[in-house]
Amino acid sequence: MAKKLGKKARKFAKKNLQSVLKRRRKLKAVFKKRSAPRGGNNRDALEGDEKVKLDQNMEGNSGGVILDGSITENDLENVFPEEDEDLNDDISDSDGYLSEDTECPYISESESENDSTKKNAHIDLVGKNKELSTEITQQRKKLNRLIKKDPEFSNFLESRKNDMEISRREELYSDEDEDEDDTSYPDGDAVQDSKGSLSDKILTSSTIDVWCWLVMQEPSGPAVRNLLNGFRVACRYGVDSNKIISKKIQSREVFSKILTFVLSEADNIFRRLLRMSDSGRKENIPKLKSASEWRTVSPLMESYLRSSLYLLHQITDNQILIFVLSRLRASIIFFSAFPSLARRLIKIAVHLWATGDQSLSLSSFTIIRDIASELPSDYLDICLTRTYKSFIVCSKFVEHANLKHIEFLMNSIVELHSLDIRKSSQRVLTSVQQLGSILRKAFKTKKKEELKMIHSWQYINCINMWVKFITCNSRDNDLQPLVFSVIQVITGVAHLFPGLRNIPLRFKCVQMLNELSLSSGVFVPIASLVFECLDYKESGNLDTTRGTKINFSSLLKVPKQLLKSQDFHEECVLSAIELLSAHFAQWSYHISFPELTAIPLILLKRFDAKTTIEGLRRPVRRLIDQVEQNRDFIQRKRDEVSFSPNDQASADSFTQLEKSSGNAPFTQYYASVLQNSRTRIIVN
Repeated sequence: MAKKLGKKARKFAKKNLQSVLKRRRKLKAVFKKRSAPRGGNNRDALEGDEKVKLDQNMEGNSGGVILDGSITENDLENVFPEEDEDLNDDISDSDGYLSEDTECPYISESESENDSTKKNAHIDLVGKNKELSTEITQQRKKLNRLIKKDPEFSNFLESRKNDMEISRREELYSDEDEDEDDTSYPDGDAVQDSKGSLSDKILTSSTIDVWCWLVMQEPSGPAVRNLLNGFRVACRYGVDSNKIISKKIQSREVFSKILTFVLSEADNIFRRLLRMSDSGRKENIPKLKSASEWRTVSPLMESYLRSSLYLLHQITDNQILIFVLSRLRASIIFFSAFPSLARRLIKIAVHLWATGDQSLSLSSFTIIRDIASELPSDYLDICLTRTYKSFIVCSKFVEHANLKHIEFLMNSIVELHSLDIRKSSQRVLTSVQQLGSILRKAFKTKKKEELKMIHSWQYINCINMWVKFITCNSRDNDLQPLVFSVIQVITGVAHLFPGLRNIPLRFKCVQMLNELSLSSGVFVPIASLVFECLDYKESGNLDTTRGTKINFSSLLKVPKQLLKSQDFHEECVLSAIELLSAHFAQWSYHISFPELTAIPLILLKRFDAKTTIEGLRRPVRRLIDQVEQNRDFIQRKRDEVSFSPNDQASADSFTQLEKSSGNAPFTQYYASVLQNSRTRIIVN
């Protein structure tokens, strides 16, 4: 009797057996050959398609965001479209070249260099002659062996010797004719003179020293153009073959000397030429353009900025990148005169900010912030759009190793948006409406694609970023409409993903709600969301073995193999206690604290009675005791007052003295909870 296949074996056979695959191909061909319905059925189909399109348009506009063809609900990156800009024009070989003055001194060290090259050439020739002589001796030995073995071969060589001599004579005569023809040069071709004036110039250390000295003595002299051309060659050193400027870098010392001097002194030189103070701002640029010196200085400045951007684009060493960025930051005001170069600088700086290490990212962000704050307002929009898109791309994958970098990127975008609250709040509202539109579609369709889009780090980090923006600016600005929109989105995400495996995601939502409530003063009932996460049936066979510590900060979904581990359950309970403590601490001095904690105390006592793990009972019972003590404290203060609940002003000033001194029992307890939380994060 044949044994029945197991579940895994049947699944494998269904996917991989040849008969199954053959049948699938036949069915696929049959379905492809089916024709479209005719007559009235076709009309009904067209009407149905139009109805679907109309419904889709209505759904797209229901979120308050007009979605055109370039923006889809499932694309977070395209919320803020930008114009396509051709930035490749800034990298052509001819850009940045300046015509030089022949009066500028040039110190040549060709004699010593020629002696060394002659010695090296002689050594190379001696080595090649030795190799050729050894090859010739080997060939002669082979020929002698052949002559000994076959005497007729020697007769054949003698018969061919006369033919070889005739062919050699013909080749010699043809070479002489070609040499005579080469004496006439075609029109337009340059002929190198005896002095070698058109040969490739080599930038030596002595030449650079003289040029630097001349530039410092007289910035408007001819040495500036030669030095900037040398800087242009140095920025392209080892990258491309320079065919336009006939200069070459002699050594690494010369390369370093050119870059260091020009990057360090270029900004001061331009300011001296323009008679401009160090505190120049964007309001002075129109005046500078109308000045008589601008026509002379503008090509020099453009060449310097172009070459510096080329160097930023090609170099990979972090220290050099940081130095170049710091020097360009000093000249940031000059970029407003060259819009294409400014856009290219933003593109390069945003890339380095998003992908560099800590120091490089910080240096890149400082120059982005200066562009957004010191240049015209159009550049702020470009910086906000590019940084947002780069953040969405970088936040696709979150691990414990890159948590700090993601946090830094998030804080950087919040700081940029805080430069202009009026403009930024509208952009944030547009993004939040887009997030809400995606959430509504997921609730409606429950398709895997929409759910996956929301259950992703990109979506959650985007919400968290706007929460940080609200918490930083809500006290000084009216952001109440934005606050309520974000609260609705976060609450919807928390309710969309129930279950034990989604506890990290739900706890992140609760944490964001706590932050919004603390900054805006709006009460958000988060206790129900927390107790939904703790309302599970404990299995009697929990895995008590201690494995790797679980850290919810880098998780959205818990792996199945960890659901029955004791570490997971302990992390759930301790995280829930932290979230509830933060919620109670915010309202611990409020007059309605007894009513606010009534239901949570009942649920906490129920959980304490239900749990079988003694290590989890102690922190839960301590939380219950602290909440009850604070409840009794507020109740005693309420019994002492004489105003009615309708007196809102008196209710708001309730226990203000105790709040300023921090005498409530729950305040000290919450400080210890925060300390334990930091310790647990470090251990994990």
